[in-house]
Amino acid sequence: MGFTRVKVEICNPKMVEKCKEIELLADTGAMYSIVKTETLQELEIKPLGRRKFSLVNGEKIEREIGGALYRIGEYEGYASVIFGVEDDRELLGVTALEEMGLQVDPVTKQLKPVELLLL
Repeated sequence: MGFTRVKVEICNPKMVEKCKEIELLADTGAMYSIVKTETLQELEIKPLGRRKFSLVNGEKIEREIGGALYRIGEYEGYASVIFGVEDDRELLGVTALEEMGLQVDPVTKQLKPVELLLL
Protein backbone atom coordinates (compact mmCIF):
# COMPACT_ATOMS: atom_id res chain seq x y z
CA MET A 1 0.00 0.00 0.00
CA GLY A 2 1.10 3.55 -0.68
CA PHE A 3 0.09 6.74 1.08
CA THR A 4 0.77 10.37 0.23
CA ARG A 5 -1.11 13.68 0.55
CA VAL A 6 -2.02 15.34 -2.75
CA LYS A 7 -3.92 18.41 -3.92
CA VAL A 8 -6.82 17.31 -6.09
CA GLU A 9 -9.35 19.37 -7.97
CA ILE A 10 -12.80 17.81 -7.58
CA CYS A 11 -15.38 18.87 -10.18
CA ASN A 12 -19.04 18.31 -10.88
CA PRO A 13 -19.05 16.09 -14.00
CA LYS A 14 -22.22 17.79 -15.30
CA MET A 15 -20.93 21.34 -14.68
CA VAL A 16 -17.14 21.08 -15.03
CA GLU A 17 -16.70 24.76 -14.13
CA LYS A 18 -17.85 23.89 -10.57
CA CYS A 19 -14.58 22.75 -9.00
CA LYS A 20 -12.79 22.91 -5.68
CA GLU A 21 -9.19 22.06 -4.85
CA ILE A 22 -8.83 19.96 -1.72
CA GLU A 23 -6.04 17.93 -0.13
CA LEU A 24 -6.67 14.19 0.06
CA LEU A 25 -4.71 11.22 1.33
CA ALA A 26 -3.90 9.09 -1.73
CA ASP A 27 -4.40 5.57 -0.43
CA THR A 28 -3.68 2.70 -2.82
CA GLY A 29 -5.34 0.33 -0.36
CA ALA A 30 -8.68 2.11 -0.74
CA MET A 31 -10.80 1.34 -3.79
CA TYR A 32 -13.05 4.42 -3.63
CA SER A 33 -12.45 8.08 -2.87
CA ILE A 34 -14.19 9.75 0.06
CA VAL A 35 -14.96 13.48 0.10
CA LYS A 36 -16.95 15.38 2.73
CA THR A 37 -20.64 15.60 1.92
CA GLU A 38 -20.54 19.39 2.43
CA THR A 39 -17.89 19.77 -0.30
CA LEU A 40 -19.86 17.62 -2.75
CA GLN A 41 -23.06 19.55 -1.98
CA GLU A 42 -21.20 22.83 -2.56
CA LEU A 43 -20.23 21.50 -6.00
CA GLU A 44 -23.85 20.37 -6.58
CA ILE A 45 -22.77 16.76 -7.05
CA LYS A 46 -25.83 14.62 -6.44
CA PRO A 47 -25.82 11.12 -4.96
CA LEU A 48 -26.69 8.33 -7.39
CA GLY A 49 -27.64 5.91 -4.63
CA ARG A 50 -26.44 4.22 -1.46
CA ARG A 51 -23.94 1.38 -1.08
CA LYS A 52 -22.91 -0.86 1.79
CA PHE A 53 -19.23 -1.15 2.70
CA SER A 54 -17.21 -3.32 5.09
CA LEU A 55 -14.54 -1.64 7.19
CA VAL A 56 -11.22 -3.23 8.14
CA ASN A 57 -12.56 -3.95 11.64
CA GLY A 58 -15.53 -5.86 10.14
CA GLU A 59 -18.06 -3.09 10.80
CA LYS A 60 -20.68 -2.60 8.07
CA ILE A 61 -21.61 0.95 7.02
CA GLU A 62 -23.79 2.52 4.34
CA ARG A 63 -22.93 5.72 2.45
CA GLU A 64 -24.27 7.72 -0.46
CA ILE A 65 -22.20 7.43 -3.63
CA GLY A 66 -21.98 9.60 -6.74
CA GLY A 67 -19.56 10.52 -9.50
CA ALA A 68 -16.92 13.24 -9.83
CA LEU A 69 -14.29 14.52 -12.21
CA TYR A 70 -10.82 14.43 -10.60
CA ARG A 71 -7.88 16.58 -11.75
CA ILE A 72 -4.26 16.62 -10.68
CA GLY A 73 -2.19 18.87 -12.92
CA GLU A 74 -2.61 17.72 -16.52
CA TYR A 75 -4.20 14.41 -15.48
CA GLU A 76 -7.96 13.97 -15.13
CA GLY A 77 -10.53 11.23 -14.98
CA TYR A 78 -14.07 10.36 -13.90
CA ALA A 79 -14.64 8.04 -10.95
CA SER A 80 -17.03 7.26 -8.11
CA VAL A 81 -16.98 9.30 -4.92
CA ILE A 82 -18.36 8.40 -1.51
CA PHE A 83 -20.20 11.13 0.38
CA GLY A 84 -18.17 11.25 3.60
CA VAL A 85 -19.77 11.82 6.98
CA GLU A 86 -18.28 13.46 10.07
CA ASP A 87 -15.78 10.77 11.13
CA ASP A 88 -14.79 9.59 7.63
CA ARG A 89 -11.23 10.32 6.51
CA GLU A 90 -11.08 11.99 3.12
CA LEU A 91 -9.25 9.73 0.66
CA LEU A 92 -8.23 9.54 -2.96
CA GLY A 93 -8.76 5.89 -3.84
CA VAL A 94 -7.04 3.72 -6.41
CA THR A 95 -10.01 3.82 -8.81
CA ALA A 96 -9.69 7.61 -9.25
CA LEU A 97 -5.89 7.33 -9.49
CA GLU A 98 -6.18 4.70 -12.22
CA GLU A 99 -8.77 6.76 -14.12
CA MET A 100 -6.25 9.65 -14.14
CA GLY A 101 -3.44 7.32 -15.23
CA LEU A 102 -1.48 7.85 -12.01
CA GLN A 103 0.04 5.70 -9.30
CA VAL A 104 1.84 6.28 -6.00
CA ASP A 105 5.56 5.52 -6.28
CA PRO A 106 6.25 3.34 -3.20
CA VAL A 107 9.80 4.68 -2.85
CA THR A 108 9.37 8.42 -3.36
CA LYS A 109 5.71 8.59 -2.18
CA GLN A 110 5.03 10.86 -5.17
CA LEU A 111 2.43 10.44 -7.89
CA LYS A 112 3.74 9.34 -11.25
CA PRO A 113 2.16 8.38 -14.58
CA VAL A 114 1.45 4.71 -15.06
CA GLU A 115 1.63 2.85 -18.35
CA LEU A 116 -1.97 2.24 -19.37
CA LEU A 117 -2.69 -1.17 -20.83
CA LEU A 118 -5.55 -1.90 -23.18
CA LEU A 119 -6.35 -5.60 -22.94
